[in-house]
Amino acid sequence: ALDTIKAKAHFSVERILEIEAEVRHDVIAFLTNVNEHVGDAGRHIHVGMTSSDVLDTGLALQLKRSVALLRQELDALADALRALAREHKATEMIGRSHAIHGEPITFGFKIAGWLAETERNRSRLERLETDVAVGQISGAMGTYANTDPQVEAITCDLLGLQPDTASTQVISRDRHADYVQTLALVGASLDRFATEIRNLQRTDVLEVEESFAKGQKGSSAMPHKRNPIRSERISGLARVLRSYVVAALENVALWHERDISHSSIERMMLPDVSVTLHFMLREMTAVVQGLGVYPDNMRRNMNIYGGVVFSQRVLLALVESGVSREEAYLMVQRNAHSAWNSRGGDFRANLMADVDVMNHISKQQLEDCFSTE
Repeated sequence: ALDTIKAKAHFSVERILEIEAEVRHDVIAFLTNVNEHVGDAGRHIHVGMTSSDVLDTGLALQLKRSVALLRQELDALADALRALAREHKATEMIGRSHAIHGEPITFGFKIAGWLAETERNRSRLERLETDVAVGQISGAMGTYANTDPQVEAITCDLLGLQPDTASTQVISRDRHADYVQTLALVGASLDRFATEIRNLQRTDVLEVEESFAKGQKGSSAMPHKRNPIRSERISGLARVLRSYVVAALENVALWHERDISHSSIERMMLPDVSVTLHFMLREMTAVVQGLGVYPDNMRRNMNIYGGVVFSQRVLLALVESGVSREEAYLMVQRNAHSAWNSRGGDFRANLMADVDVMNHISKQQLEDCFSTE
């Protein structure tokens, strides 16, 4: 029978759809069409199995291969980030918290944080590739009542899968929810990177910029516009990935040993999240590889208002000279705020003119506070 099945097994999508229109069951339609070609030997096909044995095991193969493709793109992104971080490890810029200037960092340091997060996502995908690679050939209710467990073991071994520990009539959907949540988490990382690029490309900041191709146009009305459209696209698609997380979690709770409320959702959700993240990873890699970085603008922004961002250095210098922290804080704060609130304000000049400050530290000590070395 096996030789006959191998020689004659065939199917036609058109014929399957014709049968399914009558029987309203996709697996039965498929089996019926195969048996039309195989003949009597077809009675050995699908023996002791249930539809989910075929569908869930096949889905596991798709998910495993999908993760492998996503890992390739994540590796390419990591390589691009690593190169950018090395190139700009000494490119000074201002660090920001609450979108307000904080203290100096380097652009390479910022990108190193992105790389570290990307490496964590790589580990998550490695783990996920194993967790979704689970098959079942356990029959109705998962009891093996009409199928020897050795059949499942042999089948999964041939397919590069692990037998499910304890399937019901389906592989439990916590695995699939994990898949969607993990992809959404990777997408959230890309959203973080893209949002930072969008903020740094603002006209009043302009420390980085997406590449702008020759002949490209940014606005139908304003010829000067160069918009971060790819980063905006990534941020938008990350919302799509996150929107599927709720549906994936709700798929976990099925009635008793199984129902098919999850099936219709997964036919849309799983391909969609996989293809969408794959596209987002390629987009982000292209953005990183073509990113314009403007060190002059970074230095200009860092030194605005006479270097107010070096306030902590001045504070510590005063404390070390014997001034109480509370008094030193007030001395530095009034000079910083005076510079901040004045057009063309100069923090360093304010400090130099402040007798209270200069009575406790020397001019050279003050100059040293404004060094990034």
